[in-house]
Amino acid sequence: MLAAGGILGGLLLEGGKISDVAQITAAMIVVGGTVGAVMVTTPLPTLLRAARKLPLVFFDKAQPPDAAIEQILGFAARARKFGIVSLEQDAMKIQEPFLSKALNLAVDGTDLEALRKMMELEMSLEEQQGEAEAKVFECAGGYAPTVGIIGAVLGLIQVMKHLENIEEVGRGIAVAFVATVYGVASANLFFLPAGNKLRARLHRAMRIRELVLEGVIAIVEGLNPRLIRMKLEAYSRENGGAQAAKPEEADGAPSPAVEA
Repeated sequence: MLAAGGILGGLLLEGGKISDVAQITAAMIVVGGTVGAVMVTTPLPTLLRAARKLPLVFFDKAQPPDAAIEQILGFAARARKFGIVSLEQDAMKIQEPFLSKALNLAVDGTDLEALRKMMELEMSLEEQQGEAEAKVFECAGGYAPTVGIIGAVLGLIQVMKHLENIEEVGRGIAVAFVATVYGVASANLFFLPAGNKLRARLHRAMRIRELVLEGVIAIVEGLNPRLIRMKLEAYSRENGGAQAAKPEEADGAPSPAVEA
């Protein structure tokens, strides 16, 4: 909104009109040509997944690191007091698939090395899939300006048919370059930034996955909740740092907030 407002506001201040850049045919050429080129480049399942990830460009629904740490500390306190088998029912109720799978493997007595390899493999595959989805928008950002130039050339072809009327020629040239504006603007104001945002979301999600995996392994190893917090607090520094460990965590008893 800020980018579009700045550009359109500058147009109005220069004496232009919104109607000067409101061309349906130019939009059809740029949008249709760009989407078609991306469909040729990208397998359909990847394209559909990328389209479903579009809301993540504007809305972040990921669990904050501090919340993940508190959740793991609650499980650690319970496992330290009642044994790791006591987490079986909790593991089945977890909504987050990665944590649920890791905790179930831990409850089942999976060897730590095997558990780490399995979860790291899942993380690697998820990261590759996320990179492919971000690349869809980057490809669109590469094609859109070129398609915009194609639209401008098509407009100029129509202009050349009316060289006898100089006024129509001038108006036609102005309209022809609208497609170029659409192509360059869509690439630099949406497609490329969207790809970068999805990649940033992906990297943040992978850090949370690493936090969860290290936390589950620490639970299996039977570490004190205070030590687990110290081990995991580095993952939350980007959000202001983890809270100081509570005295009751050192004794293995969950804090009131964790119990709630």
